[in-house]
Amino acid sequence: MTHRISADHLTIERIGEIIYNNYKIELSDDARKRIIRSREYLDARIAKEENPIYGVTTGFGSLCSVSISKDQLSQLQVNLIKSHACGVGERLPNDIIKMMILLKVQSLSYGFSGCKLDTVERLIDMFNNDIFPIILEQGSLGASGDLVPLAHMSLPLVGLGEVEMNGEIVSGEEMNRRMNWKPIELASKEGLALLNGTQNMSAQAVWAVLNAQRLSEWADVIAAMSLDAFDGRIEPFTHAVHAVRPHQGQIETAARFRQLLEGSELIARPKKHVQDPYSFRCVPQVHGTVKDTLRYVYSVIDTEINSATDNPTVCPDEDLIISAGNFHGEPIALPMDYLAIAMSELANISERRIYRLVSGLRELPSFLVAKPGLNSGFMIAQYTAASVVSLNKSYAVPSSIDSIPSCQDQEDLVSMGANAAIKLRKVVENTERVLAIELFNAAQALDFRRPLVSSPELMKVYEAYRKVVPFIDTDVIMYPHIEDSVKFLRK
Repeated sequence: MTHRISADHLTIERIGEIIYNNYKIELSDDARKRIIRSREYLDARIAKEENPIYGVTTGFGSLCSVSISKDQLSQLQVNLIKSHACGVGERLPNDIIKMMILLKVQSLSYGFSGCKLDTVERLIDMFNNDIFPIILEQGSLGASGDLVPLAHMSLPLVGLGEVEMNGEIVSGEEMNRRMNWKPIELASKEGLALLNGTQNMSAQAVWAVLNAQRLSEWADVIAAMSLDAFDGRIEPFTHAVHAVRPHQGQIETAARFRQLLEGSELIARPKKHVQDPYSFRCVPQVHGTVKDTLRYVYSVIDTEINSATDNPTVCPDEDLIISAGNFHGEPIALPMDYLAIAMSELANISERRIYRLVSGLRELPSFLVAKPGLNSGFMIAQYTAASVVSLNKSYAVPSSIDSIPSCQDQEDLVSMGANAAIKLRKVVENTERVLAIELFNAAQALDFRRPLVSSPELMKVYEAYRKVVPFIDTDVIMYPHIEDSVKFLRK
């Protein structure tokens, strides 16, 4: 299966499909023409231009006033990549690296960057052959683009750096030898086109949105199961309640719960209690706000991945080469922080439901085990959820409110969007773990409600889950069951 890179709108879902179904990519004829035209225009301008062009015939950042002779323009680009490869920390996952390459190719294909065709095609070759540059996750300020991670991505193009091939880490030089490739000879501006851009932040944002959407859907299913197992009330999900405060996510969540609980013997039985705690009663308001947040963040990331984000911008139609700021990560830094806060809240309310389920309330046994005392049951699973939720709260402190001036104060306000992206990924991963623990608890609690059962839709989920995670009768080692619960949410 092959995806053709073009000016057609690229959706977040399509990126997921390309990455996780092992699509190949290729340039459309139109994209190829735009790339060639942009490069030819840039070469013509350089040949006749007497005034310096930032990053093309000058140094970079605060060195923009230093002119570079024409015979050194290629070396300038290689030096840029080498000097900017300053990453530290953990390796980025391969699926995100592959998204970065795809998004960089997409951005360069619009013909506003001045890259040569062979440079773009080498990125495509790396993508199609599952060659993953070794990219360390920390180092980008998210302002002059993702300079550091994109430098690591670009090193193999010129035979430098390291890549993973067939599960083995080899040098860029060895990659070329095995693939029978020659190093790309970068022309003027190409290093800047490769390094300026938001593809590191954007790739992690795409990953986060795809997984946040999945977890938002799961959160409704799991919370409905918890509500039923806790002997909760359906009245707070009545449409009339939400029609008078008509936030879209709130209305959608209430409707989804009515659907999920349709036909449940538990929800239909008479209740002794008048109200449920907020973690059950206010699910439409909390889960609904997460949905609305996701909608907003999706719209911003959708715009970003269909944009040219390097500098300077080459505009052949207007006969302009303009040094500006499309590389700045602020448009996506704030939304990524916002999504981290929303997902943290999704985990937060989930942990509160876990706590209620193990508290020995409403005729459920303490810690969801038949013989508490001799057995601790699910006591410490709630501790784990609480620990993860607390860590999420630290990660949810916004990165985008910080800025440390750099480059001799030329870059005096940066977005820190790359840090926002790193933390967002961690929050999403942690939220998945908390929801998995809630499912572990909710299924256990449902078993103590026998012979009454939940709705047909929720019982299908329960029965599928019971094929991988059993009822816990007496104390067992719990962490393998939590891990299996996480895997269940990924199916």
